[in-house]
Amino acid sequence: MRIAGIIAEYDPFHTGHAWQLTRLRQLGAQYIVVCMSGPVVQRGTAALFPARARAAAAVAAGADLVLALPAPWACLSAEGFAAGGVAVLSALGCVDTLAFGAEHPDASGHRATAAALESPGFGEALRRALAGGRPFAAARAAAAEAVLPGTGALLAGPNDNLGVEYCKAILRQGSPLAPLALPRQGAQHGDTAPQGPQAGFASAGFLRAEYRRAGLEALAGWLPAEALELYRQAEAAGEMLDERAFGLAVLARLRGMGPERLAGTRGAGEGLDRRLAVALRTAGSLEGLYAGMKTRRYAHARLRRLALDAALGYTGALPALPPYLHVLAARRQALSLCKTARLPCGCSLARLAGQNAASAAVAAAEAAACDLAALCRHTPGPMGLCYTQKPLVM
Repeated sequence: MRIAGIIAEYDPFHTGHAWQLTRLRQLGAQYIVVCMSGPVVQRGTAALFPARARAAAAVAAGADLVLALPAPWACLSAEGFAAGGVAVLSALGCVDTLAFGAEHPDASGHRATAAALESPGFGEALRRALAGGRPFAAARAAAAEAVLPGTGALLAGPNDNLGVEYCKAILRQGSPLAPLALPRQGAQHGDTAPQGPQAGFASAGFLRAEYRRAGLEALAGWLPAEALELYRQAEAAGEMLDERAFGLAVLARLRGMGPERLAGTRGAGEGLDRRLAVALRTAGSLEGLYAGMKTRRYAHARLRRLALDAALGYTGALPALPPYLHVLAARRQALSLCKTARLPCGCSLARLAGQNAASAAVAAAEAAACDLAALCRHTPGPMGLCYTQKPLVM
């Protein structure tokens, strides 16, 4: 391993993430490249902590180069999120390893499960499992188990599941990245309290909940000192997300859309656009909207992502994979890594947008997410920041 890659949200960057960077150095990584979500995240909302502070925290803790995972892929399901991240890291042309945290830190199992999901018999097994009325995640695990015994259990862990999607994206894209599964430190994804083999580690979900409950200083024990200071500065500048404002802004956008526009939203098949339209008539909050759309078949996360896609105007016409590499933050010496890039690469989104039609479309989608998130900070920001904000070079 010479150059390691990580795909992450870092909302917020915490001590478990810092441990992962340190561990990669111990394993021989000369450079660490992070592909990070920006204004929106996979759970179908805007990031609670601003992207600039998260990228700076990663570099302060040991990352060398932070590239953007463009918004259209940052708010997709695990499959799309992984595909976008793998495409970005692979296109840099020099990253040889993809590292990720996992409940089962043995990448051979993730590779085998990914191959099973890509095998000819998986599609039919999945159709049979769905015909029985199971939710998609349970049907997928059952189908994988039918194709290759032992794989269903691996898909039960959220981090293992994402690791499998990384391996699947590597297979589909013919990527040279070698997967490296590291033991997840601290609380598991979604845990309501910190726990684990070492004190001071907690999940990002727990930290977001603590921030809402008790404020930033309550997180001090679970954040690197540099990250905490960066978040203090961001909070003082009013850059943290106002979640109530975000909910109202999304609902306002959705209420102004007619049935045709809702039907054109990415992922709106199977009648979901109609469920969204009906729920919008009475919903006074995003949680109320999701509750009005809920069915046994669809996970809550899918409904959140659908509503966000609709609000941002994301359709199926977007490119399948990111068409450029946008630098968010870097150590100065690491900028030389961009010389091997196989896609347009740079620090200016405005210049990247001018490369071709696909780049222009994705940059516009990124701007839509940035502008919505900027409006919903405690101190609302102006439009167009993603085109004018300079990268952090340390």
